Order: sequence, then C-alpha cells, then structure tokens
Amino acid sequence: MSDVLGNDRVWIGFDLGGTKMNAMLFDSAFEVRGRRRKKSRGSEGVDAGVERIILGIQKLLEESEVSPDRLGGIGIGCPGPLNLEEGVILELPNLGWKNVPLKRLLEKEFGCPAFVCNDVDSGMYGEFQFGAAQGARTAIGLFPGTGIGGAMIFEGKIFRGKTGSCLEIGHVPVMADGPFCGCGQRGCLETVASRLAMSAEIAKAAYRGQAPYILRVAGTDLANIRSGTIKEAIDAGDKIVEAIIRDGARQLGVVLAGTVNLLAPDVIVLGGGLVEALPKLFLEEVGKAIAARIMPSYLKTYELRVASLGDDSGAMGAAAWARHCVEG
Repeated sequence: MSDVLGNDRVWIGFDLGGTKMNAMLFDSAFEVRGRRRKKSRGSEGVDAGVERIILGIQKLLEESEVSPDRLGGIGIGCPGPLNLEEGVILELPNLGWKNVPLKRLLEKEFGCPAFVCNDVDSGMYGEFQFGAAQGARTAIGLFPGTGIGGAMIFEGKIFRGKTGSCLEIGHVPVMADGPFCGCGQRGCLETVASRLAMSAEIAKAAYRGQAPYILRVAGTDLANIRSGTIKEAIDAGDKIVEAIIRDGARQLGVVLAGTVNLLAPDVIVLGGGLVEALPKLFLEEVGKAIAARIMPSYLKTYELRVASLGDDSGAMGAAAWARHCVEG
C-alpha cells in the first residue's frame, strides 16, 4: 500500500453509540483523512460484530491509503456499562453484547494501543478538544436523546470512576414515585426530560387532538416523532408540543442547577438532535432554570453552550482520547 502520510502516526476513533457505527481517521495534525459510517446490526452476534469493527478499520486504512503500522492508537466510544481499565464491554444493549474484551481483541489485531470509553464521554471530549467546550477547565455535557447522557471533562481529562464511567445525570431522581425508568428505578430525569419521554407526551397530545400537525405527519407512533418533526410541529403552531418541550428543558435546568452547585463548571454544553433542532428554546429554558436555582455566588461563573460537532463528536473524541492516553 502506498502510504500518503509517510511516517506520521494516525489515530482512529470509532463510535458505537446510536444506530450507526461511525469511524474516522486522523493524521498527526488531527485533520480528517478518512471516514466510514455503517448502520448497526442489532441482531448480529459478538463475533460478527467485532469482525465488522475490525473490517471497518481495515477498510478505513485502505481507503485512506495509510499503512497499518502507522497507527498510533484506536479509541472506541461505547454505550452501556464498561470496565474502562480492562477495556471490556460489560453490556452493549443496542447490540446484545456482554463481556466483550474489545481492547485486547483490537490490540491483538492491529498491534497498537486501543482504548474503550463511554460514548457520551468520548463525545464530550470531542467537544472539549475541537468544539463548544474548548478552553474549559471544568466542562459538563448533557445530551437528551432516548435517554439522557452526561459527561464531565476536568482539567483536560475525562472525569470517571475507578473502573467505569460516571455522571449519570439522566438517573438523578426528580420525582418521588414517578414513572418507571429503564434503569429499574422510578422518577429519574430520563422519565420526564429525555426526547423519548417528551415524544411520548407529544404522542398523547396528538391522540387527544391537541397536536394536529404531529397527528397529520407522524400519528401517535413514537418512532415517527423525531427531533426534526418536533421542530416542524412547533413552527406549524402546535402549542402543546412547544409547552411539553419547554417543560422538559426546565427539568434539565433544575438538575443542572444542582450540578453547578456541586461541581462549579465554567462551561455547560447541551447536545443531541433535539437540542440541535431547537437551540434557542433549550438555551432559554435551561438557562433560566439554572439561574433560578443556583447559589447566588455561582451566577455568571459559567457559560451555557450548544454542542457544535454533531454526530462526529464521538469518533473525534475517541480518537483524541486515544492520542491523549498514548502521548499524555
């Protein structure tokens, strides 16, 4: 293979979160030199899934005309419980994997260091290195989607527990004896302020005839009530839809107020498809809720920002984290 990068090391970031596997290759200046996106296959087994990851990395190297011995490291952002020290996926719910030693398998295949991290952590690290959280000393990220992901970057490093990730903001209890959450508890923030929870309320409103645009274009099927559809409904005048989203955003702000009191971040980043579709609404409602609930001494000590890297944040952050772990 003709290597277009000479002896420079390259870095690969792989994001397993969401419905697609997103892989990106970066040169030593961290310019994008190649990318691949493939839909995740929830029905495939571990062996087939790991083989797809390996094949994807091989194809990415080939298409970018980069020799495998130039690999400085591989970073993988994964949802679900992880053993970060050993690089083991304890459980990957969207693919049905359990106890997969991904770090060891990748290092054996490619002969370079590999690092497994939480997908929200890698996304936030991407925002810290290249996006909305650049320059922060303490940056908190909150990403409402099917669930609610949280992450923190502290003094240039991913803040984490001894062996696993942390900042499970979505599972902060906000309602005593509230709705059941996917984690098995009740009344978590996810049950009232995730995109899924808000979409469920919107579907109820459509069923009652209160959201005519939603009913016309999406019906009451949650799979059809996506971020773009919600924005269209608000623009079309479905007042109840806007009220539901604003209520959810305020709940996010209340929990973030407690986070400010605990951790004193200088930057808070909001991300995810719904925030990107309605940035002004979220900045307004979340901002007001935080300001109303924090200690007065923390007013004007932080900036509230919208994530800027979109779907690339996870792969970019995973690759950058691999480089950080190798080079320091």
